[in-house]
Amino acid sequence: MTITRRDLLGAGAALAATLPFEAMAQAWPSKPIRFVVPFAPGGSSEIVARSAAGELSKTIGQNVFVDNKPGASGNIAMQEVARADDMHTLILGHIGTLAVNPYMFKKLPYDANKDFKPVSLLAKVPSLYVVHPDLPAKDLKEFIALVKAKPGRMNYGSAGNGSAGHLAMEYLKMTANIFITHIPYRGTGPQLTDLLAGRLDAASVGASAILSQIKAGKLRCIATGSTKRLAQLPDVPTVAEQGFPGFEMTQWYGMMAPASMPQANIDKLAAETQKAMRSPAGTERLIGDAAEPVGGTPAQFAQFITAEQKRWKQVVERAKIEAD
Repeated sequence: MTITRRDLLGAGAALAATLPFEAMAQAWPSKPIRFVVPFAPGGSSEIVARSAAGELSKTIGQNVFVDNKPGASGNIAMQEVARADDMHTLILGHIGTLAVNPYMFKKLPYDANKDFKPVSLLAKVPSLYVVHPDLPAKDLKEFIALVKAKPGRMNYGSAGNGSAGHLAMEYLKMTANIFITHIPYRGTGPQLTDLLAGRLDAASVGASAILSQIKAGKLRCIATGSTKRLAQLPDVPTVAEQGFPGFEMTQWYGMMAPASMPQANIDKLAAETQKAMRSPAGTERLIGDAAEPVGGTPAQFAQFITAEQKRWKQVVERAKIEAD
């Protein structure tokens, strides 16, 4: 077989055409990565995001920094990141923004399934049901009895409509057949300020954000939403143990990228994120905050989101949860 000059030129042109794309994939990321958290500082979302960002920065080749951007139940940040095309902007996916908002809002400025690509499920955080220490309820049964004795006169706070805390309390209300007024805040931090001050009766908050207040006696935990008792709170029974078998309420957080992100970058990011979430330092930090590190592939996270959407669509419809 004779190789002509034309053959060599054609092969050279083909190679040159592929080099920029391969080089781009190998060089990515080429600048710091912005990891957007669609909620105010002070909650479990920030703890998970900062832990993931800190460990990922050690392996991905660029700094990963957290940028809190709260508002409109996470919709403002989701819309912004959906349109981001700089290839260096990610967002913390959440039970609210991915599995609840699509059914709570009549119209969203983003499509949870089309505008984003799942990267990896980062962590799960048990929801804790807590009350102010002055409230005369030592456990969940006493709390339910108190609420039923004062219909419409007790309240609970959340980080906002569609937040994990909102869902957790509505799920409990539906399961226990009780009524308690919802007061939404702009983030976990402002909500906790009023709860600690006694201006709120109760709340459901991710374990990572309130363990220290519980251990200090500033809040009383009356139940955990986990399937088994937490090592950090061995004396606190689960909701299931207190008369509601099968009850489980766990917050979850994952990494999402805009749909415009090349798959090669997604795959690299997923591999490095799994390393980060399973590293000794990352695991130790999250477990210390009662969070469960997960990690996993984009396909696994996509399947998980689909299952959660099916589950929470039913809860939103039955509880008639609506956006403000």
